Amino acid sequence: MNTARRIVYIFSISLLAACETGGLNTSDNGPFAPGVDANAPVVDQLTVGHRLMAAGEYELALKSFTRAVGEHGLNAETLTALGSANLGLGRLGQAESNLRDAIDADQTRPEAWNNLGVVLMETGKIAEASQVFRKAYALDNGESDSIRDNLRLALAKLENPSYDGEQEQEYKLVRRGSSDYLIRKTP
Repeated sequence: MNTARRIVYIFSISLLAACETGGLNTSDNGPFAPGVDANAPVVDQLTVGHRLMAAGEYELALKSFTRAVGEHGLNAETLTALGSANLGLGRLGQAESNLRDAIDADQTRPEAWNNLGVVLMETGKIAEASQVFRKAYALDNGESDSIRDNLRLALAKLENPSYDGEQEQEYKLVRRGSSDYLIRKTP
């Protein structure tokens, strides 16, 4: 008889639990992550990558830009984005390769020229960097302060090669705009 009561008790508890309309999954602010909406519009991976670059998440941005290559192909925009992410990660060789390929694809993109100039400055190729910055400045019609500042710095280092040897200045990359970098000395 004791077993029969247990069965009735478990059965009645089960019936009462079935009457409950709520639960963890029905609340909008429950502990579980929301599901994927298959009908939602797809976000462009280039946009996602640029947002991640703005947040300083260069590795995630690189992954997003790589996915963007699948959507858009290897064009000047995706190559510039890949080069910018690699530049942010300090992978100067890969960044230079990506940016040179972007310039080969479209020679009218001042941000690609500017970022290539930053890579060249970081690798000590000052003469080539100054020429690249001149090209970027001309393509931008002199509208970008960061490109102008980069050109000034490259020309100053070109005219006075001992410029950074005597003063021991270090430079870091500072993000400007969507994929534009400026070299500034650290305080």
